[in-house]
Amino acid sequence: MIMFFKSRFGQTVLFSSLAVLFSSQVANAREYISHQISGDNLIIQTDDGQIKLDYLTDYSVEVSFKAKADNSAQINASFSLLESFQDVAVTLEQNQTELKFNSAQLTALIQKSPLKIQYLQQGKLLVSEADGFIAGGENTAESGQLTHKTKPRGVEFKLSQNEKILGGGERVLGMDRRGYRLPLYNKAHYGYGAESEQMNYGLPAVYSSKQYMILFDNPASGWLDIGKTKADILSFEAEQGRLSYVVIGAENYADLTNQYTKITGRQPMPPRWALGYIASRFGYHTEQEARETLTLFKQNDFPVDAIIFDLYWFGKDVQGHMGNLDWDYNAFPNPEKMIADFKKDGINTVLITEPFILTSSKKWQDAVDNQILALDSSGQAKTFDFYFGNTGLIDIFKPQAKDWFWDIYHNLMQQGVEGWWGDLGEPEVHPADALHQVNGKTVNANAIHNAYGHEWAKTLYQNYQQDYPNKRPFILMRSGFTGSQRFGMIPWTGDVGRNWDGLKPQVELSLQMSLFGLAYTHSDLGGFAGDNWDEELYIRWLQYGVFQPIYRPHAQEAVAPEPVFHSEKVQNITRQSIKLRYQLMPYLYTMAFENSQTGKPLMQPLFFASEQIKDIDNRYDYLWGDAFFVSPVIEPGVTEKSIELPAGIWFDFYTDQKLSGNQTHKLAINIESIPAFVKAGSFVPMVDAVNNAASYSSEQLTLHYYHDDTVTKASAFMYEDDGKTADSFNQGMYEKLLFNSRFELNKANSESKLMLDLSREQGDAGYQNMPDARSLNLIIHHAFKPKLVAINDQALALVDTYQQFITAQSAVWFNLHTKQLMVKLNWQVDQLSVVIK
Repeated sequence: MIMFFKSRFGQTVLFSSLAVLFSSQVANAREYISHQISGDNLIIQTDDGQIKLDYLTDYSVEVSFKAKADNSAQINASFSLLESFQDVAVTLEQNQTELKFNSAQLTALIQKSPLKIQYLQQGKLLVSEADGFIAGGENTAESGQLTHKTKPRGVEFKLSQNEKILGGGERVLGMDRRGYRLPLYNKAHYGYGAESEQMNYGLPAVYSSKQYMILFDNPASGWLDIGKTKADILSFEAEQGRLSYVVIGAENYADLTNQYTKITGRQPMPPRWALGYIASRFGYHTEQEARETLTLFKQNDFPVDAIIFDLYWFGKDVQGHMGNLDWDYNAFPNPEKMIADFKKDGINTVLITEPFILTSSKKWQDAVDNQILALDSSGQAKTFDFYFGNTGLIDIFKPQAKDWFWDIYHNLMQQGVEGWWGDLGEPEVHPADALHQVNGKTVNANAIHNAYGHEWAKTLYQNYQQDYPNKRPFILMRSGFTGSQRFGMIPWTGDVGRNWDGLKPQVELSLQMSLFGLAYTHSDLGGFAGDNWDEELYIRWLQYGVFQPIYRPHAQEAVAPEPVFHSEKVQNITRQSIKLRYQLMPYLYTMAFENSQTGKPLMQPLFFASEQIKDIDNRYDYLWGDAFFVSPVIEPGVTEKSIELPAGIWFDFYTDQKLSGNQTHKLAINIESIPAFVKAGSFVPMVDAVNNAASYSSEQLTLHYYHDDTVTKASAFMYEDDGKTADSFNQGMYEKLLFNSRFELNKANSESKLMLDLSREQGDAGYQNMPDARSLNLIIHHAFKPKLVAINDQALALVDTYQQFITAQSAVWFNLHTKQLMVKLNWQVDQLSVVIK
């Protein structure tokens, strides 16, 4: 056995080749000829081409194949993966029948004849190739050329008998996608509901109950066959493109997403305002309509952080104006002043843009002259008809097209625009014979279709980094590719029907996407498509929105998506939900930070915590961060619901009722809220509700701790920065508030002692408006009545009434009825030690 380290000198060790006779027992099987190793790459020559294995990390290996006779113009670059990786220490063992290529965690076991690869983690088999790579035809010994296609271009793996497979992106099929043959072609599904096999955002990647992932790194049109054609075969098929996949292992289910985002990239933190209420509809026709709507928000005491302008901002009609990408000054006579006035009230402006330039638009000739459009076979701008008119399509892969498009964005940002909505970016209509220029190669639309939205987001993100390096982007898009999260893309689940069948799959859609790093996937709250008005449905959807990543009601204008246009009852209930969203902002913002560092989803499937395969199929309940379990109401007229809580002790978030986990509880349901529970041992930081993020401050902080005697130790933290500066954490412009608890029970005398340690960790640079001190209201749920409460060894006075408590600067009050212990204090020093006994 020899150990190899990839070095900056590119050291290469070449092994003598072993000629292997073709096995007469296996027809058309691939055969090993020789191998060489270069750094952490293993290159294998076979009788029909070359296979390359490249360890990206200890837990992931990229495997690619190039057939001898495949001389077509394929796109060889990866869209999914980061551009560079640190070197990985590898070892290679060999004998006459196999090669064993190892990192510290993962082993590729290569059988020489016929050539197939198995992947093991610490000796445990994860997955095996079936027929391996298929180049799309047979390689004959006589001609060395590819003949008729016997199988589609792609790769095949074996599936175990009881293995569950998640993935494939946005689909409404249930969590386990095994048994389906899924099209890999991003395509809008207008008005979808309880089932959909093809939607805006497909992913050529799977997540297995056997604790591995496979990413098929090819953006071409194709199929993901998960045991449909053959029950025990997983296959990726593509019309064309690179033959490459990545196998990923991990320590546990949650770590799989961590390992996946290590190689595909992590979502940068959004601006804090992106997590607040975003006003949106199809659409605001005039400046006056937008101003009047936001006035209603203020008058009716609804927070709002942003307003999105759909396509009426550049044209008075739905058809004929797409591509203008400039204000319709008849409807919006003074957009700069409008934007500035909104900004004074803390409200940000977001504009929709599309990649289609209509031949009737003001920018058509400029687009043609600058050669920024996809072409036809004669080299002219490709034109075609679709719903909005006769059009061309921006070739977003061309450098000059990126520059042309960014100039438009840049000019509008100079007017004060703060965020972007990229719509129709599948692209919604994409003729197969449209030609694109990708890395100097001319390819047809199907070769690159699934990466169009990805490249669009990349264009915006990279130009933000160049021209606005301190600004966090807001990039709302409904279509992309694996790895799009690293460009700050915020996807939504498309044009969902405004009905109960539209609400039901939203947890499934967000969970599936979150497994693959796209943690901000969210729905049009209230539903988008149709003119159905259902008061109860609307309330339930907006209540669910409190616990989904982005809060954005959006709909066709037949029924207003904004609560301010509905009844007093609807307003009162939804106002309560929206304000709760703002109260939970410290908790939510900390989740956003964790996601940026580890890829950890905001919405987590239950099996992340339980590690139980049985929980994989749960498509309706989820964990909201580490503290919350949420079970949305997705049926009308629900007054009672059976809820199976995960392991542990749980408290009803609204009533503090204590419930045991691993049990099913039949609970009463009212219209005021949806079921949400907090796990014992959790810290939940909250603030008072504010109008928007511009008014946000954690100077007045309420910290809830959910105590139970079974929890002897617990810890959490809260992350804070200015909410807007890009890469604040790495610049040292942040603060972490660290929370720890310890509980002791003296069984001899039944005396309890709860100790809470609170401390501050500040970055070197700090951040603007960082509080020097905080007024802290510590609330301990399910507490015992104390004899003594001391802060840094100084006893606090216990008061008899809540009125005495709220008027005191520092005090303790125990509510006998609710069993809540409230401690009010001024947090001025770096560390507080709270002892309750």
